[in-house]
This record gives sequence, C-alpha cells and structure tokens, in this order.
Amino acid sequence: MEVFVRNLPEQLSEKQLRDFFHPIFTALSIDSFCLQKLRKGCATVTILDTQLGQKFLDVHGQRGGIRRGTQAVHQLHHTGRAIYISASRNRPDTYLLRSLHDERQKLQQTKETKAGKGPTIRQELKFPCTSLACGLWDYAGLDLGFVPYYTDSRKGTVTFRTKSLAVSLNPTSVKIPQVQIEIPYSSVQSITVGNGSNLSLTLTLLEAPRMYEDSADALEEAFGNLSLRTPPKIFKNSRITSLSKAHEGVVSSCFVYQLSLPGTSISQVRALKNTQEIPPCIFWPTALMVPERSFASEITELTSKLCLQYEELPFSLKFQMQKLAQNGYLPPSRVVELLPEILRMVNRLGVATTLHATRKLFNQIPFAGPETEAKELGLKGLSELLTKNEVSSQIEMLYLPDHTERYEHMALVYKVTVTPTGTFLYGPDPEPKNRVLRKYSEHPDSFLRVAFVDEDGEPIRFDNGASNADIYHVRFKAVLGGVINIAGRGYEFLGFSHSSLRSQTCWFMAPFAQKNELFHARAVIAKLGDFSAIRSPAKCAARIGQAFSDTSKTVKLRPDTVQTMKDVERSGRVFSDGVGTLSPSILQKLWKEYATSRTLKPTLFQIRYAGAKGMVSLDTRLQGDTLLLRPSMIKFTGSDATDIEICGAGIRPIPFVLNRQLIKILEDLGVDEKVFLGLQADAVEQLRSTTLSPVNAASFLQRNLIGKAAQLSWLIRKLHGLGLPFQADSFLSKTLEMAVLVQLRELKHRSRIPVKMGVTLYGIMDETGYLKEGEIFCVSDSEEDGRSIITGRGIVITRSPALHPGDIQLVTGVTVPPDSPLNALHNCVVFSQKGKRDLPSQLSGGDLDGDLYHIIYDPGLQPRSIEEPADYPRVQQADLLTKVERHHMADFFIQFMQNDRLGWIATLHQTLADQMDNGTLSSSCILLADKHSTAVDFSKTGISVNLSNCPHYSKCRPDFMATGPHVVVEKGAIYLEEPQPGEDDIAALGGGRRPYRYYESHKVLGKLYRAIDEVAVFRELQEQSSSLVKDNPSNQSIMQRIWSYVQRESNLIPWEHHRDWARDIQETYEDCLIDTMYQYSTHPTRYLSELEVFIGNIIGKVGAQSKRQREYSTSMKEKFEHDVTFTINCIVKDPITGKESVEALERSIACLAVAMEEKMPRKKVGVLRSFDYIAAAVCLKEIEKFQGPRWS
Repeated sequence: MEVFVRNLPEQLSEKQLRDFFHPIFTALSIDSFCLQKLRKGCATVTILDTQLGQKFLDVHGQRGGIRRGTQAVHQLHHTGRAIYISASRNRPDTYLLRSLHDERQKLQQTKETKAGKGPTIRQELKFPCTSLACGLWDYAGLDLGFVPYYTDSRKGTVTFRTKSLAVSLNPTSVKIPQVQIEIPYSSVQSITVGNGSNLSLTLTLLEAPRMYEDSADALEEAFGNLSLRTPPKIFKNSRITSLSKAHEGVVSSCFVYQLSLPGTSISQVRALKNTQEIPPCIFWPTALMVPERSFASEITELTSKLCLQYEELPFSLKFQMQKLAQNGYLPPSRVVELLPEILRMVNRLGVATTLHATRKLFNQIPFAGPETEAKELGLKGLSELLTKNEVSSQIEMLYLPDHTERYEHMALVYKVTVTPTGTFLYGPDPEPKNRVLRKYSEHPDSFLRVAFVDEDGEPIRFDNGASNADIYHVRFKAVLGGVINIAGRGYEFLGFSHSSLRSQTCWFMAPFAQKNELFHARAVIAKLGDFSAIRSPAKCAARIGQAFSDTSKTVKLRPDTVQTMKDVERSGRVFSDGVGTLSPSILQKLWKEYATSRTLKPTLFQIRYAGAKGMVSLDTRLQGDTLLLRPSMIKFTGSDATDIEICGAGIRPIPFVLNRQLIKILEDLGVDEKVFLGLQADAVEQLRSTTLSPVNAASFLQRNLIGKAAQLSWLIRKLHGLGLPFQADSFLSKTLEMAVLVQLRELKHRSRIPVKMGVTLYGIMDETGYLKEGEIFCVSDSEEDGRSIITGRGIVITRSPALHPGDIQLVTGVTVPPDSPLNALHNCVVFSQKGKRDLPSQLSGGDLDGDLYHIIYDPGLQPRSIEEPADYPRVQQADLLTKVERHHMADFFIQFMQNDRLGWIATLHQTLADQMDNGTLSSSCILLADKHSTAVDFSKTGISVNLSNCPHYSKCRPDFMATGPHVVVEKGAIYLEEPQPGEDDIAALGGGRRPYRYYESHKVLGKLYRAIDEVAVFRELQEQSSSLVKDNPSNQSIMQRIWSYVQRESNLIPWEHHRDWARDIQETYEDCLIDTMYQYSTHPTRYLSELEVFIGNIIGKVGAQSKRQREYSTSMKEKFEHDVTFTINCIVKDPITGKESVEALERSIACLAVAMEEKMPRKKVGVLRSFDYIAAAVCLKEIEKFQGPRWS
C-alpha cells in the first residue's frame, strides 16, 4: 500500500522524516516500509502489509478524502504544523514491494548477533559537542599532546551511526548556515578518549572529512548547467571545502580532529569501547599544546627554505621533503629540522642514495598518537632511520637499477592528487611514456600527472541531495586555471588524453629551457601540431591528447616512407574508418622493437604517427618501406614527429567472456537461459576443482598468468613430485584461494562467464575486396593452440559496451583463396568493404581505429531473432567563435567531470532492462541506449546528455546489482563477512543519499547471481585444503621440509659466504614489494595486502573490482612481475655478463636459508612471506640442474 503525506516542513530531510515516523510505525507494528521525500513538502510511504497500512490510515489519515478540512482520528503534527495523511492515488511500486518482502526475510535470518562480538549500534548514539578543533599530535619531550591549529567554538552534536560519525555544528547567527561533517569509520585510524579535566574525543583520520552546509536559498549548480540541456537542479545542501577561511589553511594536512564534550557524557562515551562498528577507542589523557605559530607560517617557512637556503638541493629531493609536510606525514617544522641532515647526506653520499633513503621514510614513519613513542618521530629518531636507510639504499641500488634504466618505454612520473580539501604529492613512479615525455625526456620533473578525486581517492560522485558546484567551479577550477607550486617551481595546465579525461587526470608542466629555447605550456602544445582551425574545446583537447596517449615502443621512419590512400566510402559511410596498412619491411622494423621474445609475432598494430591514429595491418603486396594512412586516420597536421608509436598489437587472441549487457540482450533475442546457467555452472565447477589437485592448481595459475615470474605453477608441480602437498602451506593455499576468489567474484558480480567457443580480436578492413557484405575473415593464432579460422553461418558478432538489441548481429565466417594477402594475418577479424553500411558502425557505433570485437561461434548462444542496428544521428559539436585556448580546454575538463553520466545511464539501463517485460527491446531501454551513445561521444563533441526526458523508473534495483560479502585479509588469512542490511551506501549527512533497495530478479541475470553462493563455495575451497592437510600430517612446515630436502641434496656445497648478500637481496625485494603495495592502492593512505600484489589482482572489497581497481591491477602486475624477474636474475645471473652465474646454486641456497630465518614485521605491512617461495622455486630449480637428468 502507498500512502501520501502532505504539508511537511520544506527543510525536513528524509532521515529526519524517518526518525519522525519510526515510533509511530513501531506503535502500529509496521516494520516493513519505505519512505521517500518528494518536493513541496510532500512524501510517500510504501507499507508492505496492506492491513497495517489501512490501520495507519484509520488512525492518522484524513476522514472524508484528501480535503484539508477533514480531521484525522489522531492528527499528526511536526513543529506545530499539521501533517496530512491520505491513501495515494498511485499503485505501489511492484519492485519496491518485492524489495521490502526480501528485506524482511533477510532480517529474520540475521536477527541474532554473531557470538563473540560486542553489541551493534541499534540506534544512533548522540553526544552534545561544545567545540571542534583541527590539528596534529605532537610531543613536548616525551609527553604526547594535541596541537590545535584551528578551533571552531560553535556548539553542535556528535552522532555515531552504523558506518560513519556525523558532526553537526549549529549556526551562531541567521547569516551563518548550519555545517555538517561526515567521517566514515573506514577513514578513522583511531579514536582517543581524553579522560582529563575536559572530556574529548580525538580522531586520527586517514583523510579529510566531507563537509556540507545548508543552502536555504539553494540555486542550481549554476556554472555546470549553463551549457546543459538538462533543467537545473535545486539542492538543499552544498559540499564545502573547509569550515572557514582559517580552516582552509590546515584542512589538507591536519587530519586530527578533537571534539570537546560535556563531562556528563562520560558514561556513554565509555560504552563506545565495546560497540563493534566503531573503530578502536584508546583511553588516554589528552593534553593541549598551544602552537607557537600558525600552520600556514610553518608551511611558508618550509617552502622558503627549499627555495632559498636549500636551493642547491635537486628538485627530486625537494619534492620529497615538501611531500612529507604537505601529505601530513610530519609537521612542517620537523621537516625544516630535517633539512640540514638531508644536505649532509647529499654531500656525503650523493643525490641518488639520499633520494632512495628519503623515499623509504614514507613507509616507516608511524602515525603520531598514544601508540607511538616520542623518540620515533623526533629529529634523532628520524635521523637514525635515514642512517639505516643509507646502508640498505646503497645495497639496493647495486641490485635494483631504476625502472627507467631497465625499460626504455618507462619514465618516472611525478604525480599530484587534488581533492576537495587539498593538494597532495606522490611519486615519482614508473609509467609508460607518451610523445611529450619522449620529446622532452631530459626534463621529466617538469611534468606532473594531476588527478582530481574525492578524499578517498575515488571520483566525486553525483549526489542528489548536495551540490558539488563549489568543488568543481571554485576549488578544481582554481587549480586548473592557476599554478601548482612545488618547492618554488610553478606548474600550469597542459592537456589530457581521451582515456585520462575519463579517469579525471590531466597533465601540468613547469617552464624549462632546452637548446637555448624556453618552453612553457603554450609552446609545448604549438610544437605538437597545428590546432588553430579547431573550434571545439572537446575536439581540440582530444586531438592534443593523442600526444599524451601511453605508448610502449617507437620506431623511427623516414618521412618519405609514409603515404596516404583514399578512404573507402559509400552512402555517406566510411568503411575504412581508422585503418591503414604497412609493408613487410616496415613490419620487420616493428618486430625488432616490439615482439623479439615471441615466436608468433603480431601482424597488426594500434599506432600513433604524427597527427594520425588507428590500426595498421600487414599487406604483403606493398613493396619497400611503406606505411599507408587514410584521411580518416589523420586528425591534425603540422606535427614534426617521425616515429611510429605503438599503443597495442594483435599478439594473441583474447579469450571471450560474456558480460551482463550481452547476456541480457541475448536473453531478449531468444537465447535459452539454460545455456547461460550451464556455462556458469561449468566455470564454477572448474574453480571448485582447482584446490583438489596440484595439477589443477598449477594449470589454473598458469592459465591466468598468476605468479608467472615467481614460477609458482612450476613450484606447486615440483612440490607434488617431492611428495609435499602445497595445501599444507598457508601462504600457497591462501594465494590460490585469493586467486580463485577473484575469478568467483567476477562470475557472480559481473557475470563474466568464459565461453570456449568465442574470441575477442581487433577489427580491420578487407583491403583485397574479396569479402562480401555480411562476411568476415576471422583468424586466431597462439603458440599454445595453433592457428584457427572461424567459419560457418550464424556466427554472432558484437562489441562492448552493448546496450541496443541491434548491437548484436549475425555474420558468415569464410576462408579466403590461398594466394590472398589476408592469409598472412592473424589475431584479427577482417570486415567486408562492401554493402550499404559498414558492419563495425552497426555494433555499438564501432570503427576500426583500435576497437575490439567479440566473435561467438557457440551454437547455444545464437539468437533466434536479430534486431535492426541503431543509427544515431551525428551530434553537432559545441564550437566556439574563436580559437580554442588552454582555459577553454580546462573549462571543458571541469564540465566533463561534473556532467559525465555514462555510468549512471548504463546502470539505469540495466535496471530497466530487468524490470520491463521486453527488456532491452522496450522503448525505455532504446531511449537509454541512445543517451548512452551521446554520453560516450561527450568527450569528443562537448555535448552532454539531456537527462530531462529519461524514462521513469523504480528506485529499487535487481538483486544481482547488490554488494557482496566484505573481503577481509588479516595476517595472511582471508575471510568473507556478509554485509549488514543498508550497508551499500553511507548516507551522507549533507547529501542524504539513500541506501539502495533490492528485489529478487526473475530474469536470467538474477538466476545466475543466485546460483553462486560465494561464501559457501569459498568455504568449501578452504575446507578442501584443510582436509588435504589433515591427510598429510607432519611436524614440519612445507618450507622446513623444502629446506631439509635442499640440505640433503647439497650438503657438500659451500654457500654460507653468500648469506649477507642474500639478506640484501631479500630486503631489496621486500622494499620493492612494499612500494608496490603502497603505490597501487586505490586509497592514498592504505596499503594493499601482500597476497593481492603476489596474485596481481586488487580485490573488490564488496563485490567485483571497480574499473579503477582493474586498471591498477594490470599495471601493478606488470611492475611486480618485472621486480620478481629482476630479483631472480640477481640470484642466478652474472651481473657483468648477464649469463648464467657459476654460483647460481650457492646463491639460491643462501637466499632460501635467509628465507628460513625468523621474520621481523615491516612497519605498516607486517610480516612479508612471498620472498620465501620465490627463493624456494629458484633453489629447487638449481638443485634440479645440479642433479642432472634422472633416468628411470
């Protein structure tokens, strides 16, 4: 039943409304309801039980209809005004009723609190607050004290919620709005309860809190909406960047907040200690230390000294010193005290060693507070750390050269993260080069990669309840239009690539001189090409952005090598959009640079060349050195670049996996749900069998390229040969469990179901003209499986993302004549150049400049019907009447950040596709597919999506979109904890975001989701490992038994003289590991687990990985594999010749011996264990070589 509520106070929040109705509903035994606040003082209440809903109307509803004059039996009032209740004219939302029904069942199943845990927060705990202060922990001698650099004397309330702490500061006058602060518990490092004369709560945070202020006269997000077709939205609250001007100077570096409470609250405060949701509470007398000067003056002094007194220090070191203070590791005054010691180190040891030793500090400095002794953060303690780091740094630098020296395609990139409250420094870290970094390779520190994110490192989320206008158009715009000052060097906005725009990152640069010429941002852009004729900021930024695309290799060509040829056009369509060709001799040049280690080498590449971009494929008919480009590939002129830059290549066929969008469309086109359920069941069964045998485990690791450099699959097979079950080793079993969990979560939470009869390949055009309309030539080739040409009728072809039912088409796969040039190609799908319309454009608006296409030849996945492909009209670009300047592109960057709704549209499409009877074929989903296409092109056209005519939708989501169990990695163990109801979102105090409600989906995606009980499957895997261990009892660990075996087989080999050297190798490896754990964490202040780095996958904590986690996982895995390879080479290869060392066996034994020593915890990450298994694999291989061939 739905009930309509009128005459509510306008300023009432949805949460306040729930609090108002809660006791009323409790009195009537109404426990399943959903309240939604509407505009103009109205709201709706959906009540699951119709009888109870009628009872509510009988008691509090208006008699005689909805006219205000009638009186309820028990009239409700709020702040003195009458609240009018009546039956709604609308039918209740079916999906909301299903959601309420499911919630009731789940709550009944989880009523009892888990044994051994403290009480949960059943109701909010509130305390009055007399003041708030922001500052740092510091020490006076040995005594700890809180130093308040900012104090706000406004009174307010502290509220402990289920997942966050909220602070509300009351206005002191009519002109000053109420301020609300949200602190998620996930951002709280510790809570200190001061039990001195003044009761206080001191929170040590990992990041700045989110702050909001009431917007009584709220306007639309004026700046961002000026160019939009969507009507402006009115917001009740505004997100702010600081509490006041004074707070602005400390909010980004001072993460300790003290809340003063009245003494009467002490008994309630003490009760917090045993409440399970709240972070650990420490009871400690908290002394106040009055600062001698302001925080801003301390920062100014540090900056001044770096620019003047210590001007001779290289920028790389100054960057690290400013980072120590600016990122909140140390007070600025302490960094100033440290500068003389840094200078002495430089004079004594040189810049490289000093820099290496200084960077180690970031992983060693503890959080100040009750659990840290004063000496650890004093000048003497920090100097001792540096001295210790000197020795290890000198050793590490012998064995671990810089990444940029090892890999020519890498550059050390300095990074800055801009959040609503501050600017933070990171790096430099090795990243792939782009054209700009190559062109000015002598000045890498003159460029910054700048990311604009929220305090937790994630993108700023759109919030229905709070305006982000100040964040975008005041805070971020000031950064983009201004200068980022680092140690006296000023960086200005330069540009961004298409991919970095979507990830909300861009490039800044500082002026530098090269060959007697001064380069600033405008000059660098002018050298890239001629963009003067472009009038669209979005298009201009995209063209300039080609120079910022990451490219792995370059090959220099003579200018006369490059020629142009005509595009293939028909009926206004470009069949050759983005694709060209190259001759065999040019291909040979590319192979020398790109694929030297592989027997099977690529025959097509994704490239950048001067102002051109796209794919080029081998054409054996071309003579000499020839590269043929088409007009559709050439995006701008005036570039003097003569290198082919390689972005990607068709090295191997990519295994095809289904996703939710494709599954839904295929279901709507008639594919039987049993096919999907069967494919998923096969995938789950394969995962289940992984831990049953060493062969299965090793094959799984090898197939998924897990631990490749560490020789993990070989090690498991070797242990099996020695009669040692890998399941008996906790690290190896947890490694496998974690790797399986990643795959299991991809299946359940993203429906990434592998299809053996499918492949994903780059698309190119048939240059020979042999293929007819509707035909493809599809060839995959790998060293493992050999060459395969996919032929036959009814082959499914599509690409991702697919939202329109016409994005899936059927084609005929054919072979070509033996003498056809197409036979020289592999790992590509070749499209016909014939017909009325090119096929790629029919598949989600694809082209041939690097798009990947899915080819499915599984008969079970062939649709019963096919829909006409979408044909969206081309959106007119947003052009200016003048030349595009840098500030226009910066403005577009902000506009895009604020108005990019691509993800929101895709999510809504998925929701409606589940709720509509005809799914993706419904008019609502067709409309959203159109809008999704516009949103995809927003980055190129500058035209955002018109959301004013979006279809109406239920606020409930299907259950397959819900979050999953929390993954907890603790001391090497992995746990899955079921989320509590309503944990999807922290309801922002200022934003008022609602937790999502879910209903049980009856479509195939819901059935697939519920078919996997990930907790049960994971528990089963762990039990399998445990049972196998019980079957192989031993008093010795697996590592001890390996060591015993090695000692037996090498008892006459002297290795002890290598022990100290081996310790250095271990420390070098572990320092690299810690750096990776820090560098690739998606949160700026939290480390990844060792297991995540070792398997090369960042775990999605409450479901599948986010897009950002997937991107980070790819680059993290590459870095870690390189580090492991280098570590192994240090052990087995001669450092001078690079060939196998004659002492490889002795060194490997020494490394294994060191691995067997008792381990000391490393700061912030604890005990590390992965080196043991790298050493074990290397040592066992060397023992095998030493033993020679065994004859049976």
